[in-house]
Amino acid sequence: MHPAFSVIFLTTLIGIGQGLFLAMFTVESHVAFAMLPKQPHAFYAYGSLLALVFLGAGLIASFWHLGRPERAWRAATRWRTSWLSREVIVLPAFMGVTFVYGVAHMFSFSPVVGALPGGAPVTLTNLVGAIGTILAFALFVSTGMIYACVRFLREWSSPLTVINYTLLGWASGFTVATLYAGYAAPHLVPFMAGWALILTVLGFISRVASLIRNARLKPKSTLQSALGVKHPRIVQKTQGAMGGSFNTREFFHGAKPALLRSVKWFFLVAAFVVPIVLLSAGISGRTTTILLAAALIQYIGLLAERWFFFAQANHPQNLYYQSVA
Repeated sequence: MHPAFSVIFLTTLIGIGQGLFLAMFTVESHVAFAMLPKQPHAFYAYGSLLALVFLGAGLIASFWHLGRPERAWRAATRWRTSWLSREVIVLPAFMGVTFVYGVAHMFSFSPVVGALPGGAPVTLTNLVGAIGTILAFALFVSTGMIYACVRFLREWSSPLTVINYTLLGWASGFTVATLYAGYAAPHLVPFMAGWALILTVLGFISRVASLIRNARLKPKSTLQSALGVKHPRIVQKTQGAMGGSFNTREFFHGAKPALLRSVKWFFLVAAFVVPIVLLSAGISGRTTTILLAAALIQYIGLLAERWFFFAQANHPQNLYYQSVA
């Protein structure tokens, strides 16, 4: 498939926003159970604002993928059957909850609204954060299922697609949250970096698992089965188009196998290995420069990972549209 950079930026940026919000609520949840020291409301407020910046940037990037942006609202009308429609609905809902969560903390408005069975109080921001957490994971699932539900693209049609989208967004969000804590709450750096390390390692394991799975796939369709001809040797000389077509532009990346291999090894190192090393160093040294490098390198690696994700998918139509002239 041809990787669209608008979708690459959309999925990676909103993933960071989702993970960053989850990091903020994880801290608040630990504080509620006295597992972390109490944090000022401003910590959560500005963290939520930063999450909104990433979510908004991803939303803006998505409009570059639309042929008719003024009709974008129609994408939400098929929510009963379309994962894309569900994503279109859940994303603004999640952004709205993130905004409410941040505003409530900004104005220190967090009254007690209930209590847990053990007697621990439940505040308004706890409740809003729990709703936001549900929406964050619903968004991960909706985004991943857009691709996992396409059965004829076998590289995508796997539960690992949803797992990877979730873990990579979660991990990158916690890495950015570690950087944010380095400036706003240095004492939280070990906690944030520890979670970022765990999630990055899990993301590495799941992504390698998907690479191994995809490398073992064998095409179900051949030129013989497509044409109904059993001759062992069929060679296409031309497809009848001298300058390419929509099919050759949109369903094939045009890159050589050597480039795909290079991108694969690059994103494995940049998105996983280097951040793991830098986050490990950042736990002890608490140096914001190291944490900044970890966040930037991981994001560059995720851009390459997402490009590879799209480019690796082999559309069956490429059996025919494999040459221009």
